[in-house]
Amino acid sequence: MESRVRNVLLVDDHPVVRQGIARILAAEIPDLTLAEAVDGASAMLQMRTRPPHLVLLDLTLPGDSGLSLLRRLRREFPAVPVMIVSMHPADQFAQRALQAGAVGYVAKDSDPQELVQAVRAALTGGKHVPAELQEAARLEREPPRHSVLSDREYQVLRMIGAGRTVSEIGTELGLSVKTVSTYRTRILEKMDLRTSAELIHYAIVNKLVS
Repeated sequence: MESRVRNVLLVDDHPVVRQGIARILAAEIPDLTLAEAVDGASAMLQMRTRPPHLVLLDLTLPGDSGLSLLRRLRREFPAVPVMIVSMHPADQFAQRALQAGAVGYVAKDSDPQELVQAVRAALTGGKHVPAELQEAARLEREPPRHSVLSDREYQVLRMIGAGRTVSEIGTELGLSVKTVSTYRTRILEKMDLRTSAELIHYAIVNKLVS
């Protein structure tokens, strides 16, 4: 049934996850070769050396975020589909990832068969929209407040929602306290909120934090 070899690039910084995904796909899709990258830099090197038929991309990577890498891949390699495979639940990130150009989204805690089906679909030009987003029409009619945020602002919002301080966020993202504070101010303005407490409440109510 699988008549030709397809090359897949898996971008994830966790060796156990990479090995697990490789085993699942090798068992179900024999004519598939899997290359690996641990961050954006190594992924771009692989893309330029040997462009794959599909990229499986984690959203949480060392350095720049997976969403930023997704947008870069769509700009520089528009013919190569990108499927997100993430630890984050679909209702937290899938809509944003699909809007950024991903052909699908699979949560890492999904049934392995969902991953296999999603990869098969992507390799044949299809898409994989998780069940949580089947109500996409409703989301388009009623976009949430945080839909106006940039990727970085959304990342900072989720970290504030998780109770991180401005200095902790700065350390983790490699940003100055002043820069993080600027992001916080922009988020408040765009979402018409007043305090960090309101941001935390919003993030919890809207399930933006695990």
